[in-house]
This record gives sequence, structure tokens and C-alpha cells, in this order.
Amino acid sequence: MARGMPEDPELAVQEPDRRSPGNMEGKRNIQIIEWEHLDKKKFYVFGVAMTMMIRVSVYPFTLIRTRLQVQKGKSLYHGTFDAFVKILRADGVTGLYRGFLVNTFTLISGQCYVTTYELTRKFVADYSQSNTVKSLVAGGSASLVAQSITVPIDVVSQHLMMQRKGEKMGRFQVRGNLEGQGLIAFGQTKDIIRQILRADGLRGFYRGYVASLLTYIPNSAVWWPFYHFYAG
Repeated sequence: MARGMPEDPELAVQEPDRRSPGNMEGKRNIQIIEWEHLDKKKFYVFGVAMTMMIRVSVYPFTLIRTRLQVQKGKSLYHGTFDAFVKILRADGVTGLYRGFLVNTFTLISGQCYVTTYELTRKFVADYSQSNTVKSLVAGGSASLVAQSITVPIDVVSQHLMMQRKGEKMGRFQVRGNLEGQGLIAFGQTKDIIRQILRADGLRGFYRGYVASLLTYIPNSAVWWPFYHFYAG
């Protein structure tokens, strides 16, 4: 018997030849996990925990990027490293995390995104068994829900990122001190929310909302069908 051939002839027929570059069976047929297959407790607990760890590590660079984009020319910072050092010297480590507490509420949008995606797929399955249709509708719906939650939180957190000792950077300036600790941090949040409401009303919390929808809905609606196409 040839080396590597199974002794049972039926197995020889059923087993795909994974050595052949043209054979896609060894690379595909990935199981699609639907909503009913998920362990909900593990999904929500571990999902939030992992996202939070990532958020803690990258948030200072999100803050620096935002300030670099808003500043006039190189009036304050000459680059990423320069901004990092100057913020650290002026405000300490807490200065790199301005708006972080508010920004963490966007974790909710991530969980809502996946929940909406899975539940929408389940709903659409009553009308169509096509993975393409289910993924297209679910992906777009999930982004709509997620951006509706994310945009107002981002608006507030970005205004908080602009708070610094000395020269005013953003449209709004928090009154009082900028220690950024405990209740004071939430006091800053309340102050920013009041100023946005006073200046722009509720619409102020949705600046860039349409642009976000036009960016993320098509992206999500197209990405998921391609994922299932290559997985299945």
C-alpha cells in the first residue's frame, strides 16, 4: 500500500487531498457560529475585558493624534514624541488619559454591534437562508446601532482630550482645575456636556454622525458577506 494512504478505501475517497494547491476544501468549510451557539456570559465578560486592556494601552496615542490634528500648524507640538513628552511634563500620566473614563462607554457600542449583528442575522434567516443577504443586512444594521451610540460619546471625550493647562485648544474650556481625578473628571464631563447643549443643542452631540454612517455602514455591510464567502 502506498505510503500515507488510508487502509479503508472509502476513507481514501472521502478525505480531501490537502497537499494539492488547487484543493480549497482544506482551507475552507469553517464553521459559522450563530447567536444561539455563543456562550453569552463569556462573550460579554471576556470581550469587554480584552477591549479594555487594548484601550488602556493605545488611548494616550489616540489623545496625542487628536491634539496634533486640531492644533494650528506646530504651535504646541512638533510631533508624536514631542507631544508625549510635553503632556507628560505638564499634566503627568493623567494628562494622557483625559476623557478616558467617558471614552470607555464606547465599549457598550462594541457589544451592541455584535449583538445587533447576530440577532439581525437570526431575524433575516426567517426570510432568506443566503449568507450574503443575512450578512449584508446584519452588518449594516450593526454599524447603524454602534455609531448611534459611539458618536455622542466620542464628541464629549474628544472635547475632554482638548483640555490642557494654559492655552485653549478646543471650542470649549472646562472651568476650574484640571486635575482629572475621581469626581473632578466627571465634573469636567458635565461641564462639557452643558456647554455643548448651550452652544449647539442635542445636534451638537451628533457632529459628524452622517459622515460616520457613510463610512462604517457600507464597510460593515460589505465586509461580513466577504468573510462568510471565504469562510464557507
